[in-house]
Amino acid sequence: MTNLRWVPKRWRGGAVWFPPIGLALFAASLVPDLQSHGTQFGGLPSRPFDVLAVVAVALQCAPLAVCRRWPVPCLAVVSLGFAVDQLGGYHSVAGTALPLALLNAGSRTAAHRRATALGFSAAFLVLVAAFELRGAGESPGEYVAFYLALVLAWGIGTWLRSTRAAEAERRRRVAEDTRAAERTRIARELHDVVTHHVTAMVVQAEAARYLTAAPERLDETLAAVGDTGRQAMGDLRKLLDVLDPGHDGEELRTLVEQTRRAGQPVEFTEAGTPADPAGRAAPVAYRVVREALTNALKYAHGTPTTVRVHHGDREITVEVSTAGSRAGSLGGSGRGLDGLRERVDGLGGEFSAGPRAGGGFSVRARIPAGSAS
Repeated sequence: MTNLRWVPKRWRGGAVWFPPIGLALFAASLVPDLQSHGTQFGGLPSRPFDVLAVVAVALQCAPLAVCRRWPVPCLAVVSLGFAVDQLGGYHSVAGTALPLALLNAGSRTAAHRRATALGFSAAFLVLVAAFELRGAGESPGEYVAFYLALVLAWGIGTWLRSTRAAEAERRRRVAEDTRAAERTRIARELHDVVTHHVTAMVVQAEAARYLTAAPERLDETLAAVGDTGRQAMGDLRKLLDVLDPGHDGEELRTLVEQTRRAGQPVEFTEAGTPADPAGRAAPVAYRVVREALTNALKYAHGTPTTVRVHHGDREITVEVSTAGSRAGSLGGSGRGLDGLRERVDGLGGEFSAGPRAGGGFSVRARIPAGSAS
């Protein structure tokens, strides 16, 4: 359906223009040279303006100032003024207010639309009967043509109303889809944060069981469990506060150090300067590293792992590799990697994850940054 998104909201339906139009019609109707040169309906002869003519003009023009708020009462008053105007033979320019009031009523009447249309049609028949009683010379065809013109004005207003309703429904659906996508994104964020930190804590707790004979190492391991828990709480707090936290190089190094303390030997290399630290690429790069290290802790604990991050002018490249035969199942359930692939693809980048030819597992991502992000 045709929409009116290109028209400013306050202009849709034309009601914003009605008060000045009403004022202009009132002023024009009182200009001597324009009197009796307006709408002529019913076939009665024209007559000079008098006090009643001014009343009829006012009845037609004044309601346009409030037609936005009270469309049906406005239409009723304008119709009464039009009847006085035409039955009195004044034929003022103010007669133009009738189709405007009809258009406005069709556009803004939500309830009792059928009753309003039937009531107006009945009033039109009464007006036609009044003309006939006064011996008007209008033909039946002219009555019908004038009525159809008024129906057209009502129909245009109805179309405007249906267009606004369709646009409101579209906005509602977009808002619902946006909320659903945001809920999905938050769920993924929670999955990533909780999975990484809890995995590290489980590995550290399991290792502590075998260190009872070495109190100094046991204390160090338990301290690492506490630090990991506090880090998890901090990350969750950030997520709930801003929903889309940025992660710079310092946070990457913190992530790597935490993984090392969980018993995973990690070699970390970072080169280049971020093109847009506040952009969307840096958080995605952080999540790629986090998911890959989480899988390394889960499925290849203790296996040497290499993390390489390079910040280019227009992209960030990330590679996380785990050596050894035990790294062959690093893909896990695939949910985390699938989420990463969607994020990277959403930025127009490239993502791959799988076993390496010489053994082990590798996760690679190229993420557009800077102007591309």
